[in-house]
Amino acid sequence: MRSASHCTDGRARSKNGRNVAPKRVPRSQRGVALLAPCLALLWLAGCRPVGPNYSRPGYTAPDAYKETGASIVTVPPPSPPGGQWQAANPSDGMLKGKWWEIYQDPELNKLEDLIAPSNMTLRAALETYLSARDQVAVARASFFPTLSAGGAISRDRVSANRPLAVSGSQTTYGDFQLGGQASWAPDFWGRIRRTVEQARANAQASAADMATLDLSLHAELAQDYFELRGLDSQSRLLASTVADYERQLDLNQKLLKGGLTTDVTVAEALTQLETTRAQLVDINEARAEYEHAIATLINQEAGNLTLPPAPLDLGLPQIPLGVPSQLIERRPDIAAEERRVAAANAQIGIAVSAYYPNISLAGAGGFESTNGGTWIQGPSSLWSLGAQASELLFDAGQRHALTDQARHEYEAQADTYRATVLSAFNEVEDKLSDLRVLEQESVVERRAVAAAQHSLDLSNQRFKGGTTSYLEVLVAESTLLTNQRTETDLQTRQFASSVQLILTLGGGWDVTQLPK
Repeated sequence: MRSASHCTDGRARSKNGRNVAPKRVPRSQRGVALLAPCLALLWLAGCRPVGPNYSRPGYTAPDAYKETGASIVTVPPPSPPGGQWQAANPSDGMLKGKWWEIYQDPELNKLEDLIAPSNMTLRAALETYLSARDQVAVARASFFPTLSAGGAISRDRVSANRPLAVSGSQTTYGDFQLGGQASWAPDFWGRIRRTVEQARANAQASAADMATLDLSLHAELAQDYFELRGLDSQSRLLASTVADYERQLDLNQKLLKGGLTTDVTVAEALTQLETTRAQLVDINEARAEYEHAIATLINQEAGNLTLPPAPLDLGLPQIPLGVPSQLIERRPDIAAEERRVAAANAQIGIAVSAYYPNISLAGAGGFESTNGGTWIQGPSSLWSLGAQASELLFDAGQRHALTDQARHEYEAQADTYRATVLSAFNEVEDKLSDLRVLEQESVVERRAVAAAQHSLDLSNQRFKGGTTSYLEVLVAESTLLTNQRTETDLQTRQFASSVQLILTLGGGWDVTQLPK
């Protein structure tokens, strides 16, 4: 007895010779058969992306700043003996938000609030960041398949005398098409994931650049404002001195009429008066330039901004210094460079992914008929599924060179980051040193002003007693004015240096403000 044999039409015969239909695969098993490749593709797409994972470049911050600064700088206590401080939040004990409000100057606060909505440079930086953020969405779109659909209707005629034409066949027909296509390149090797990482890091770097610009603009306005108010203090001092010299000139002119002094004395008094008046005019000219600079920062026409005179009679505020390790988290320029290191690291993965094959899936389906009445019917349906893979076999070392280039660019960016951190620490030391020296100089200058005032009082007494000439009084008055102007200038420089210290400390910014 023979076992079942196969017919020429592909059907099996039973033992008794009767035809037997082939066994049908159950629908559930067919579903599993179709689902298995899809799960395999998803598993492959979820594999670890090629290339190195990002690790922030290391930098060891000093335990404390060498300079302690002036008395206005609040220095944190030293680490407890035998123990360590807990890791501090970047904003612990630091300036927050609108840092310029610590100066308690309403006019300054009003001007600073005009920068964000008005400054054109800052608005341009915002648009640059928004553009970089959109690039993240562009890169992320590659995770998903692309879908397209379309339809076409045509009426066609072919030649009746075409080659191999059948006599009596139709030469005119209609064609109705409706279909769609889908294609997808699964992210097997992580190229898309690395591209998204790179775009996100670049967007964050752009946001940090914008924060750096915002901080520098606010600091520039504050410095210009304090310079302007310092000039107002100088103007007040010179105006008061001019009034004193006018009285001195008037007194000498009366003495000249009474024969108690000479023309030389009157000429000397007049020279001193006009010299001081010229200094006052020069002060007002410099003040106008600072006012115009402030107008530029808040995007106003120079002729539309008028700041009333306000001498710098404020007290310097306390500035919290924080520990050096916090500086890395508080400087937006450092954050920008760190994000660029991350972007350069992602580029290495993108370059490495070029060594692996490109795999894509595609599908199409729809309806086609020569008759509109049978267009959307089952017999008119059509579909196709397919996959494609390609591997580059020879490129004359291009991929290798691109990978090496990406690695070198990463190292260069990492070195730039470390240089930025080092520069930041040194800038803080500079500003702390400036404040300390300016405070010491101010103390000495106050003593010099007191001594010059005492010398002028003695010279006036001697002149009135007739024991000395007016020349001695002129010298004493000139010395006092010089020291008073120096004292006022030192006060202005202290305010400007305090703003620069806040700038080098990052203002009220920290890395938690970076977009995610």
